[in-house]
Amino acid sequence: MRTEILKVTGMTCGGCVSIIENALRTVPGVSSVAVSLANQEAIVQFSEAQTSQEQLQSAIEKAGYGVAKSGLAAPVSAKGGCCA
Repeated sequence: MRTEILKVTGMTCGGCVSIIENALRTVPGVSSVAVSLANQEAIVQFSEAQTSQEQLQSAIEKAGYGVAKSGLAAPVSAKGGCCA
């Protein structure tokens, strides 16, 4: 199992947190998800044999949010999330 911390952009409320958690839970191999609105991050535990960081990022982006590269959070607004 591997744990990855992804900096998520575009979250504005608890509804956004729920959308991202649900999107990540549908990715094969994900065993645990914790999304923090205050920290603007998702902590995901997953099996590297079943999924990758890129697949996790893709799930977040398909849900309408962004993932900051290399810890640098670019200003991105929610694009279809619950508050857009």
